[in-house]
Amino acid sequence: MMDTQKEALCRIISTLANKNEELQTFLETVDNTLTGLQEESCSVMSELEAELEQLSSALEEKGAELRDIIKEEKQRKEAELQKQLSEGKSAVLSCEELLEFANQTLTITNEEEFLKAAKQIKERITMAPAFRLTTRPAVSENMSQFTVDFSAERAGLQRLHFLSVPGAPEIDVSGCFVCDNTVRVAWQPASEADGEHYELEYRKTNRDSLLRAAGEACWEKIPDIRDTHVTISGLKFDSRFIIVRVRARNKAAAGEFSEPVTLETRAYNFGLEAATAHAELQVRGDTVTWEPQGVKGHDPRLRGKENKSSSRSSTPSPNKTAGSRAGRDRFAGESYTVLGDQEMTGGCHYWELHPLADWKSFSVGVANRASLGRFDQLGKSSGSWCLHASQWLQSSLAAKHNNRAKALDWPLPQRIGIYCDYDNGDLSFIDVDRLHLLHSFKTKFSQPLVPAFTVWCGGITITTGLQVPSFMGNFLSTNRSLSNLSQ
Repeated sequence: MMDTQKEALCRIISTLANKNEELQTFLETVDNTLTGLQEESCSVMSELEAELEQLSSALEEKGAELRDIIKEEKQRKEAELQKQLSEGKSAVLSCEELLEFANQTLTITNEEEFLKAAKQIKERITMAPAFRLTTRPAVSENMSQFTVDFSAERAGLQRLHFLSVPGAPEIDVSGCFVCDNTVRVAWQPASEADGEHYELEYRKTNRDSLLRAAGEACWEKIPDIRDTHVTISGLKFDSRFIIVRVRARNKAAAGEFSEPVTLETRAYNFGLEAATAHAELQVRGDTVTWEPQGVKGHDPRLRGKENKSSSRSSTPSPNKTAGSRAGRDRFAGESYTVLGDQEMTGGCHYWELHPLADWKSFSVGVANRASLGRFDQLGKSSGSWCLHASQWLQSSLAAKHNNRAKALDWPLPQRIGIYCDYDNGDLSFIDVDRLHLLHSFKTKFSQPLVPAFTVWCGGITITTGLQVPSFMGNFLSTNRSLSNLSQ
């Protein structure tokens, strides 16, 4: 009985302890919220005072500017009127003197003196300022052009209020598109408020759902967008979909996000099968490098160049290296091969290859996994097609299939695009930097295919998660009739 009561009491104690911890956390949260409220209130109050001070300063500056304009006009008119007053007083004085002289002339009895005085009066009248001076004021007292009415501005001041939170934009699905591993997103703003900008968030997912599953990517952000559209470039499409959403932001706050929009981002993704790769190939992510295991200098061609290059003296030839002792599932012998881990059984696929700086020889293409033996080299069987590049001893480029090779007259490319249209039996190799079709196989694929690579001396890097680029349309429309080795 006592043990039962002890167990019950222990459960009560545990419940009380959990509740106590929960309350402590709650009290701490409330205390932090109270502290944050006080700090935030002081912050927004300071911002309000600063804005009011700027507004007051702007009014004072504008008032001083308007007062100066009125003063300048008043001073100009006063100067004009003062000038007229001075000239008028001078004219009145001259006129009074001439009038007095004329009255005195009327009293002269001597005819000769009278005629002489009369002549002088006529000459003086002609030159008198009173007869050359306008009798209208040069300027008027009217200053009505400076009348002001700030009723609209007063109404605007009375409407002063805190910034409103921006409304949620609406993504314009018709203006969104996915092409060449770029995503363009366009939207309509909820308002045309000044000072607003936007931030967009996107997230990759393999589910056509807005809920994020465990392990899926988090939202990535593009801030400070000034237009109502943005282009996201340089993406690797390693998921089926990309979800985008956008919101407006002003000086005060960010608004609600728009309704998310899901865009399809299908592309061909694959990894490299390290478990079946040749033992002397090291697979690290998307990079394959050839690292020989202890075989040195047995190729006569290499020994002949020892004096010229010490780095080549330890590099075996691809045709003379001893057989591998790796497990039975690995490629061996002279087949320095590694395969992709995703089969192609239909549709169009595209990926790219970049040779590393120290490369000497590589092949890239597709193969039927089931028909490719451990010792088979790419292009030497009916189930593999490849482009072979070499700069060992001399540069060469060739298309290979079923143990037949076609030499290609083109510089060694540094970025090769591989396009496979399984349904139409097209396999094309592109010099991407020069946008040149290197070679195109036309055949009929009947078995699943995988990407296939051969590396000898040096290394390569592959790029997956690529859509079929738009430039492929030019090659497909103009090069369907190219000759190929499979015919």
